[in-house]
Amino acid sequence: MVKMKSWFAVTLVAMLFAGLLSACSGGGSNEGTNGNTAGTNKPAQNEPAKSEPVKLKFWGGVPAEAGPQAIVDAWNAQNKDIQVEYERFVNDDPGNLKLDTALMTGQDADLFVNYAMPRLKQRVEAGLALDLSALGDYNIDDMMGPDAKLWQVDGKYYGMPTTKNMAFFWLNKDMLDKANLPIPPLDWTWDDVRTYAKKLKETGTNWGLLQHEAVFMAPFDGTLAAIGTTKADGKSNLDNPLMKAGFQNYYDLMFTDQSTPPYGEQITSKMPVDTMFLKGEAGMLNAGLFIFRNSNNLKDNPRTFKIAFAAMPRISKNDSEFKYPGGLGDVISINAKSPNKEAAWKFLKWYADGGMLPVAAGGRIPASKAVNKDEALNLMLKGVEDLYDKDSLMKVVFGEFPTYVDMLDQKMVDMRREEFEKFFLKQEDLDTALANMVKKHNEALGVK
Repeated sequence: MVKMKSWFAVTLVAMLFAGLLSACSGGGSNEGTNGNTAGTNKPAQNEPAKSEPVKLKFWGGVPAEAGPQAIVDAWNAQNKDIQVEYERFVNDDPGNLKLDTALMTGQDADLFVNYAMPRLKQRVEAGLALDLSALGDYNIDDMMGPDAKLWQVDGKYYGMPTTKNMAFFWLNKDMLDKANLPIPPLDWTWDDVRTYAKKLKETGTNWGLLQHEAVFMAPFDGTLAAIGTTKADGKSNLDNPLMKAGFQNYYDLMFTDQSTPPYGEQITSKMPVDTMFLKGEAGMLNAGLFIFRNSNNLKDNPRTFKIAFAAMPRISKNDSEFKYPGGLGDVISINAKSPNKEAAWKFLKWYADGGMLPVAAGGRIPASKAVNKDEALNLMLKGVEDLYDKDSLMKVVFGEFPTYVDMLDQKMVDMRREEFEKFFLKQEDLDTALANMVKKHNEALGVK
């Protein structure tokens, strides 16, 4: 409040000083017209002051050249009174810290994209995301469909989901054929993944499987979404047998089969798994729609092999209620501290209802029913139609699956990562890691 008062006082002084200068300038002109001062005999003409355009800063994780710059250019050409600048942040821990710092310190950040529910909740709790219901005149449920409610926080929208989202497996179809492996069925499991990864590595590729860090925990979260993060007694469910089976499977892929990179090596080297897959260095990639912006870019990622798709595997056949990572995504919030909320809201509605189409080529399918989905699909595959297995693409990428958003809050997500990293770095065994997860989760839940 003291800072706000100081800012107001400084602004007020500046305005008064500007007014004084204007009055002095105007007085000189009037004196000239009255003949008291040498000057023109033409009456003074009061020109209307030119108002400066509102300037918005829009933060997102997609590289500017992959669509966002074209979006803001199109908006800026049509809206001279509201000009938008795009700021890219990488959707990882350091990148999200950069965004959070900008939001908390009052730097230019009027709109920003949330890629995970824990991050959104954290920003809502910090008072950094505006309650969009206060703005009105746009029905998110109606325009985006029932999955939009999964992104509500305490029954309110603090961000608008803008894309159809899905995580899945990318497959090198040429390698599958070489290994005599069919495209996996929709209900395959991580035991099947181990079999595929070993056989694919035997074809001579470096790795049978690569995994993008953004979806590393998707199988676990999909299982927890089905069975619950807590048991009937209210205690943590993070040591459920399915959790143990999933972590053990990951470990065996890394160290027993050596068909996927060890976690520590991948993280410390910042392994570019998407470009490695597109170079033919792996038979499978666990990722999502966001890879299309690279797979369609044949200039930087030249390839001749065809890509097929498989649904996210469930941990076990027993996991019959497994929910898939997907639904809606790219949830755009307005900074609660922005001085230009109305202008930001105007841009956000335009973006969601078709302005975002330039990012469709990179796999970001608009969620709004105002957008022609065929147009988005055509943009996504334009010029590269023959480099994808269309049948598996339609079944997986455009299929209908029961989906979820992350159930754990960001503190628990970070805690879980700390513990499983110790396991994958061979600093503690799996039982100890799971026991520590449960202990810390129960403490957070307030149960013993």
